[in-house]
Amino acid sequence: MKKFTTFLLVLFSVSTYAQNQPIRITTSNVSLVFTINNQGRLIQRYLGKRLTPENIDTLNKSSQEAYVTAGMESLLEPAIRLIHNDGNPSLELKYQSHQVTKKDNNVTNVDIYLKDPVYPVNVTLHFESYYKEDIIKAWSEIKHTEKQPVRLTDYSSSMLHFNADKYYLTQFHGDWAREVNMVEEALTPGMKILDTKLGTRANMYESPMFLLSVDKPATENNGEVIAGTLAWTGNFRFAFEVDQLNALHINAGINPYASDYMLQPNEVFTTPAFIFTLSNTGKGQASRNFHHWAVEYGILDGHTPRLTLLNNWEATGMDFNDKRLTELFGGASKLGVDLFLLDDGWFANKYPRNADNAGLGDWEPNKTKLPQGLGYLVKEAEKQNIKFGIWLEPEMVNPKSELYTKHPDWILRLPNRSENYFRNQLVLDLTNPAVQDFVYGIVDKTLSENPGIAYIKWDCNRMLTNPYSAYLKEKQSHLFIDYVRAFYKVMDRVRAKYPHLPIMLCSGGGGRTDYGAMKYFTEFWPSDNTDGLERIFIQYGYSHFFPANTMSAHVTNWGKQSLKFRTDVAMMGKLGYDIKVDAFTDKEMQFSHDAVATYSRIRDIIWYGDMYRIISPYDEERAVFQYNTTDKKHAIIFNYQMNVRRKEVFENVKLQGLDPQKQYTVKEINLFPGTNPALKFNQSYSGDYLMNVGLNLAPRAVALTSNVLEITAE
Repeated sequence: MKKFTTFLLVLFSVSTYAQNQPIRITTSNVSLVFTINNQGRLIQRYLGKRLTPENIDTLNKSSQEAYVTAGMESLLEPAIRLIHNDGNPSLELKYQSHQVTKKDNNVTNVDIYLKDPVYPVNVTLHFESYYKEDIIKAWSEIKHTEKQPVRLTDYSSSMLHFNADKYYLTQFHGDWAREVNMVEEALTPGMKILDTKLGTRANMYESPMFLLSVDKPATENNGEVIAGTLAWTGNFRFAFEVDQLNALHINAGINPYASDYMLQPNEVFTTPAFIFTLSNTGKGQASRNFHHWAVEYGILDGHTPRLTLLNNWEATGMDFNDKRLTELFGGASKLGVDLFLLDDGWFANKYPRNADNAGLGDWEPNKTKLPQGLGYLVKEAEKQNIKFGIWLEPEMVNPKSELYTKHPDWILRLPNRSENYFRNQLVLDLTNPAVQDFVYGIVDKTLSENPGIAYIKWDCNRMLTNPYSAYLKEKQSHLFIDYVRAFYKVMDRVRAKYPHLPIMLCSGGGGRTDYGAMKYFTEFWPSDNTDGLERIFIQYGYSHFFPANTMSAHVTNWGKQSLKFRTDVAMMGKLGYDIKVDAFTDKEMQFSHDAVATYSRIRDIIWYGDMYRIISPYDEERAVFQYNTTDKKHAIIFNYQMNVRRKEVFENVKLQGLDPQKQYTVKEINLFPGTNPALKFNQSYSGDYLMNVGLNLAPRAVALTSNVLEITAE
């Protein structure tokens, strides 16, 4: 997108004029409007569909303070609470000024400056709006000039307010291997909190995102819904408070649990961005807003092709040598994938990494398994015309390691308590600059000594327990926040030297899935569960916020479905393989090779097109997904029959997002060798017909079968 070299800056000072003029954050279809009341406080006047004429939105009579402070007259959960040097736990924020910065034709920043009239405390509310994508980012900055540190106990990124008859909240919860289960419930008076306190593997049980429908539950194509997520790779908290008047107040930000922050004079405390969109036409449009925004702004190199790969984990585990690995390179070459990924088990010598109880932290190639080092593997892979990638888990350590022995002060662990282990490992104290240097050094040394390495899988298999930092000393309540900030510092250094290296974000499956990290990563690992049937639900859940090119989806031996079914599911994300290729039959190898070629041909439609979740796996024993090019000339349909019953009857599937005036041909692709299309369409159809009459995609109910259809305009 073309960037203007000059910015339009408009500064409004405190005056009667400013108090009477609304402050608008607008996109193509959404307006967030603030005004100033007679007490000089910032009021959220309107949030909803953009209205015409524009000033009609100020007729809304809302008088709700936008960013509620603690200790004053409000009885609501505050967005901010702090304790002054004199012990006063109150804060009043009055409007001072605001500034509008138009960065280009699509992105506009609005900064609203607030100040306590008695104490030297300043809060800036930042908003960044993306006009075409209907996305708004909101975050805050807190600063003071008192003589001593003030104690921050609450510090929301943003606070939003709604007035409706009813509210319906959808959360995304789960556990290892069953991530992002979707549950919708009506909110009742009182408080509902979605949060995590796990630190490093923060999203293990709850993902940092939600959907909120107002008045009635939204469907894919109908209803008013807000979709929100926090760009923070750590503890988060979403608080939904329905008050005595049935108004809803949402606080979004870092979870303040065990995280009182001693803010030094003139230090700026910056909260992570709360990113949200509002749709008046259902959940589907909210998701498409996020997908298009993410590709342009939210993820690293969003328009750069992702690499298909073969991982060795399912084939070898940690039991391998360079001879076995080079044999697997041949399988990757036959598949036609771009890269071979060497997973866990390649490192450590004094305490060899032969199981997950040893070696973590000692990042030297194991001389028994890899006597010729990683460089040899890089060259051997290149001989097969494939690239080479490596697994790292640099934030962790095994007690059975040289690192643990040499640097016990680098490890997060409680004094006078026995160590608590998860997966036989502990977390390094990333708040310590020496540890940051160590973690960065692992990455830099691995890449600089083996310059052909083209990919990293960055893992983080454990949550943060033993929460004590020898480095932080008396500032233990800073640990959860400073750890995440330190992680970002390390990634800033990595990206400064290796700006475009593809890196997968992994955390025992979906333990790290947020846009705070995704600006450094090209993709994430949604779940260790690669069962094709289970992955339909998992990828369905993540699709509400993340585009397909961010979701690594591998074909493995998990599940009882056919190879075709598992492949068809993986093709709906960023395709990869983690399977014993040398155990394939000739037909399985031919099918998989052809599937990789087919995927390479259609992937841009899946990655960058408009996604429509036509039939939800939560509603029927089948799921149908559609991806359209933005010009409506091409579409890909994924059709999955799940645990259907014998002779079960399904209605026609009505497609979406096509041009009603165009004629389309429909063809089944990605067929297994020696089979005929299960779905035959021997004529062309108008877009109007396909969207209003639809196609019979289940002429026979056959459990655990799938089809991929290509729709092409004539």
